[in-house]
This record gives sequence, C-alpha cells and structure tokens, in this order.
Amino acid sequence: MRQNFPGRYFLKASLWPALLLASLGANANMAEQGHRASVAGIDVVTYPTSVKDVVVILGALPAGDAMGTPGNIAVPTLAGMMLDRGTQSLDKFAIADKLDNVGAEIAFAVGAQSLEIRAKCLKKDLPLVMELIAADLRKPALQPQEFAKAKEQFIGSLQASLQNTEGRAHEAFDRAVFPEGHPNHPHAIAEYMTAARSATLDEVKAFIAKYYGPAHMTLVMAGDVSPEISQAEIARVFAGWSGGRDYIRPPPGAAASGAREIPVPLSGKPSVTVLLGQATGLKYRDPDALALRVGTAVFGHGFTGRLMGTVRDKEGLTYNIGAGMADDSITDGDWAISASFAPALLDKGIASTRRELVKWWADGITDVELADRKQGLVGGYFVGMSTTGGVASSILTSLQRGYDLGWLDAYPEAVKALTRGQVNSAIKSHLNPETMVLVKAGSVGAAAAPTSPPPPR
Repeated sequence: MRQNFPGRYFLKASLWPALLLASLGANANMAEQGHRASVAGIDVVTYPTSVKDVVVILGALPAGDAMGTPGNIAVPTLAGMMLDRGTQSLDKFAIADKLDNVGAEIAFAVGAQSLEIRAKCLKKDLPLVMELIAADLRKPALQPQEFAKAKEQFIGSLQASLQNTEGRAHEAFDRAVFPEGHPNHPHAIAEYMTAARSATLDEVKAFIAKYYGPAHMTLVMAGDVSPEISQAEIARVFAGWSGGRDYIRPPPGAAASGAREIPVPLSGKPSVTVLLGQATGLKYRDPDALALRVGTAVFGHGFTGRLMGTVRDKEGLTYNIGAGMADDSITDGDWAISASFAPALLDKGIASTRRELVKWWADGITDVELADRKQGLVGGYFVGMSTTGGVASSILTSLQRGYDLGWLDAYPEAVKALTRGQVNSAIKSHLNPETMVLVKAGSVGAAAAPTSPPPPR
C-alpha cells in the first residue's frame, strides 16, 4: 500500500501505525549493535533486531516546506505528493500491484524541513522496495494530469484545515514566536492555498532537481537486516545519484518581544484550543535543553503532571492539557502549554493555567517530583525502544539532532544525572511567563457571540 501525506498543518498526528514488536532488551548496546556508513553519499544506519523477516525503513532529506521560494511556497509539498504517482518506467497502478502482492508499504511526507520516507516490507522483498524508493526519488513520472489532481487534493486539505482549531492555533502560535524567515515560522494557510493554485509542474521539477539528492540524506533500516546486504542494495539502486542541500540552520532568535494575545475566531466550535508559550532559543543538543525538558515533563506530561492534576482533576476545567517542547531537532524550538476548554470555562481555565505556570516557574520542582519523573522518562524510553519502528525512529531523530549512535545508550544516564538545581535553573533561565504568547482558536470574540434572530416583519 502506498501512502502520501501532503502538508504539515494536518500532519500533527502520527504517520505510522503500530509496528512489529522486537525484543531488544534494556541492556542492548546501540552503538555496538548498529552499523553506520556512507553509501552512495547517503548516511546509512542498519540496526538488526530479533524480529524475524520484517524490515522497517525510515529516511529523511532536506526538502521541506521551509525550502519553498517566495515565488511559490507550495512547491515542496506538491513535489512530495508527486512521489507516489508513478515513475518514468512504472505507472502508479503497476507499483501499487507490486507492493500489494508482497504486503509492503511505502509512504512519503513533507514536514517543515524534511521529506520523510517510511517503508515496511519482508526481508526477502527488500530489493524490490529499495528499487521503488530510489525510482520514486530519482525518476518520478511528474505527469501533468497527476499534478492537477495533487493540486486539488492539497487545496482541499488546506480548506478543511481552516476549520481545525488545533491546526489554526499552532499556525498562529508559530507565526508569532518565530521570526519571519525562520524554518519554524509557517506561511498562513490562505497563502498556501493561493500558492498551490498558481504552482506549475516546471517549478516542481526544478525543486526536485535542486533539493533531492544524497547530500544530507539519512536512511535507517531496522529489523531482520544484514548490514552488508542492506548497504549493497542501497549502493545498487542509488549509484550515480548526486545533489541535495543541507538543512536551514539559522541563528537562534525569537520574534516575540512581549506578551501578546491572539484570537483565532472559528464559529460553531464546541471547544477552544489554547496555546500559551514562547520560543526557547534552544536546540535539543544545547546545554539546559534536557534539563528544561525534564522540568517540563514534571509540569505538563500526562496524568501525573501538575497541569492535569490541578486544572483537570481538581478543578474540572478541561479534559485535555499538557506542556512540552517541540521543533528543536535542527533549529531552536518552542515551549508551550496546550489545552482545550469549553467556551464557558475559557477564562477560568486560562487563569488556572497561568497560576500553575507562575508557581512552577517561581518555585521549581521538588526532589520527589524529579526522582519520579526520571524513572518515568527512562522507563518510557525503553518501552519506546521495544519496537522495530521505535528503534528506527529514535535513530533517525538522534542523527538529525547531531548525535551519533552512542547517544541512544547515553540518554538514560544523562536523565538520571540531572539535579534539581540544574532543572530549576533551566526553567528560570529560558522561560518567562510574563512575555509568553497566548493563542485562542475556536469560539472566541465575534465567533463566540450567539447569532441574533432576524427582526420581526
């Protein structure tokens, strides 16, 4: 089955369903068990697991939305959408038949900076799947009639997202906290719609020629894999391919200079999506980033976090609230509280959230909270690494963050080594509740007002 996931505004959910379990064991040495090599100019990692006969393939190359030119910002996503519509030697129906006959899957998605590649197949079908992935990237058909369909599908998805409170809240928040030109500063959805309508197939061809290539591409293969066989297949299908560009790596900088409130009115919504936060100026690898992540987990992760425990469980003001850091693997990212409130409880909910935020920021976390959260984070890490897909995803993300395979072994110890002083210092140093941006998307402002009855005749 082939899948394509256009656009990043409606890709907040996971792209990958449940993957096959692989018993790795908590004591697996990732650095020793994984094999990393440059093959045909691609950064390749193979990681054998105990799962039998199944291979999971994850990859990424710098060809995301941020690479769109001012002339047409929709081209990166449209280029990604064209990859599942046939190659120069096989139409999309022939490729679908080949994959369906062996139960394999290939999917592409376009994010802020990356074109993502995801595939799953049996070990015996690895040569076929690699041939198809290479053909998709190197020799897509790019037929005019398929391009017209892709444009309509993209525009339709954008139109649907205009009424999505979560997507619109994230759009407004990212545009507020990141400066224009930053990879995490998105264009408005309306701008994407206009660009998609005017995009041409020649622009897509030029984009693929410029950005698709082995330079800065990463490919991870996990499961029942042989490093020698996998590398040989990659060398065979990608031989002679060249080109590609690096990720955009701007210096840290935040657009927000003071507290702001941004309403996004959407009529007829049963709840209001709220985001409260700021840019951090931190990349994942920066000093203090891990300490701030752990402190944030104490504050807003899951049912044991302070926000859930107070705003939801004690006060009954919401059914969903949490806090986290995001978009910091390649560039500096953001920190935000995310919540949903009924319109009637919106003001009380925001007031309660702000009260808990200020208390956490001012007083920090306790030793007991830190010890409990460390245990939970390390345990969750090993659970996540207990699947083939989890292993592959962790490897790819770590490489994009600039780590080698050794980080996957070092992470649990890095968490355990953090002190309460380090965590509380990171919270105070990199966050400021007084200058955070508040976004409310849904039945707010004019959208919250009831419709007046027509005057009597």
